Amino acid sequence: MRIIAGRFRGRQLVSFSAGHIRPTTDRVKESIFNKLQNDVLDGRVLDLFSGTGNLAIEALSRGAAAVTAVELNKKSLMIIRENMQKLGIQNEIQVVGDDVLKYIRRYKGDPFDVILIDPPFTEKMADVVLQTISQAMSQAISKAGSSAVSDGSEILAPEGVIMIESSKHEIVQDEYPALERFDHRDYGDKLVSYFRRKGG
Repeated sequence: MRIIAGRFRGRQLVSFSAGHIRPTTDRVKESIFNKLQNDVLDGRVLDLFSGTGNLAIEALSRGAAAVTAVELNKKSLMIIRENMQKLGIQNEIQVVGDDVLKYIRRYKGDPFDVILIDPPFTEKMADVVLQTISQAMSQAISKAGSSAVSDGSEILAPEGVIMIESSKHEIVQDEYPALERFDHRDYGDKLVSYFRRKGG
């Protein structure tokens, strides 16, 4: 794995052996970040199921103002920290060791401009993750009242974008109560979908 563009362009990430991880390929990663570059630059980026930190580090390299990586697996957390140490960015990405669904439900911080999601391919979690984000957004809007329509939810900024990778055999709906899919790309066995807030 390597960083494709930006500050760490061409730098290799650590090699690893972990059956639960299938990193995003360079081809797919380049396509994702070409599409999201304007959103990533100077934005707040959340990387869910961070795995090796591949997407989080790419976002930082491309000029994200703040990056948070959420991962529960202990081996993955070790790989993320090794990659950060290798690049000398130990203090530049917030690494959170937590269950992704619990993190989404509890989140109370500043909203993110970009949310990157690459769930474990064996668990087919894309639909439930999108449902959980949509539910969290709907609850935030309900609590804040009608002003939240302009102010945004607690996890996704008003003009924020969600990218989620999934198997072609998984369910990914075109819309959820608070989200709508505005684009998707087919990469053989993998589908990459892009969502934004409804009415955004």
